[in-house]
Amino acid sequence: MTPIGEIFLVDDETEIRQACQQTFELEGYAIKTFSSGEEVLPHITPDWLGVVISDVKMPGMDGLTLLNRIRSIASDLPVVILTGHGDVPMALDAIRSGAYDFLEKPAPPEYLIEVAKRALEARRLCLENRNLKQRLAVDFDLESRILGSSAEIKQLRQTVSSLASIDVDVLVLGETGVGKELTARSLHDCGNRQNGKFVPLNCCAIPGSLVESELFGHERGAFTNASSRRIGKIELAQGGTLFLDEVESMPLDIQVKLLRALQERVIERVGSNQLIPVDFRVVAASKIDLREAVSNGTFREDLFFRLNVARINVPPLRDRAEDVMPLLHYFMGVMADRFNRPAPDVASEVNNRLQQYPWPGNVRELRNVAQQLVLGLPLDLSGENDAGSSDVPASGVAVLDELVERYEKQLIVDALVRNDGRVEKTAVELGIPRKRLYLRMRKYDLRKE
Repeated sequence: MTPIGEIFLVDDETEIRQACQQTFELEGYAIKTFSSGEEVLPHITPDWLGVVISDVKMPGMDGLTLLNRIRSIASDLPVVILTGHGDVPMALDAIRSGAYDFLEKPAPPEYLIEVAKRALEARRLCLENRNLKQRLAVDFDLESRILGSSAEIKQLRQTVSSLASIDVDVLVLGETGVGKELTARSLHDCGNRQNGKFVPLNCCAIPGSLVESELFGHERGAFTNASSRRIGKIELAQGGTLFLDEVESMPLDIQVKLLRALQERVIERVGSNQLIPVDFRVVAASKIDLREAVSNGTFREDLFFRLNVARINVPPLRDRAEDVMPLLHYFMGVMADRFNRPAPDVASEVNNRLQQYPWPGNVRELRNVAQQLVLGLPLDLSGENDAGSSDVPASGVAVLDELVERYEKQLIVDALVRNDGRVEKTAVELGIPRKRLYLRMRKYDLRKE
């Protein structure tokens, strides 16, 4: 069985390097030799599965200096120090500095092999433990982001956890309002690119003539009104994640340029011939079946295959009814904090009604319902044709004063939402004194006394 891991041997004496290399290779170990500390350092990384065995007395960087430099890169990487001088104080210094072991040259081959074997096993266990902790941290983070206990949501969290640290482009599919952007942000925040930017771009919200400039940027004078250089979304996502929402809306000519950027990881700003290397991950989202868009000729097949390397399907809310009430209570808590109001109790008949509702607007619609309940508004389920959901009284007649009050209350509620519950800004928007707004809010019980 081939030993797992690699050994780097550092010694300025050619004969020592050759002898040690032969010893380890005969035992099946992968080994590389280096004549100096300066030569080996570029090969040391925090996640490298290996062990360094280094001489102490070397020209330039000595073994103890190399040990300290390695520990600054990978603090838990085992380093075995060799010396031909039997220097006990030096051995103590090496151990204090974090050396895994200290051997006197010439070390018996069987003892050198045994020390290397133990060091490699320690390194393997250290990396496994680190990866497990990282995975547990990711899973815990995802549970606080992607809420729900249904089998579908558990599978979604597992898929996101698996793909977060794999640097591949991802296609996220799901209906409007299911949480595609939340899924994309979770991939970014829980992955290797979390220190870079998450840059969202809604392809449907930008006129077709401006999509190229938004994606790739432009130089000054590239077109009319281009008065200065503009950095595009891809460049902004350098080292991070570019989220392309509603990617099916991207014009075909821009799809060609995006495909090239994904394949070659270089871009050109509009009005420039300079190639700019880019390091970014793409998470693209669509609410339609892109295969159907390919068949209709509105989406390029080669781009579809390029994006479809890894795919995540976000389930609609109607397929996970057990998540409805936990999500509702979570959003009611959020809204209660925002509007400084208590979260209301949900009557059993309302509870049953919500669990049987098909939720065409998915989680986004559920969030709106939570807001209505917290603000004490009549429950308005847009996908329900139930007469009981109407705002009109049971008699079928609403007097004028009631209609006016409802209208005024709704105006205030909408303005508060737009201004994140800030009374002063809301009063300015409505064009009334702040004191009058407070009185109206008290009248309609929109704020605690």
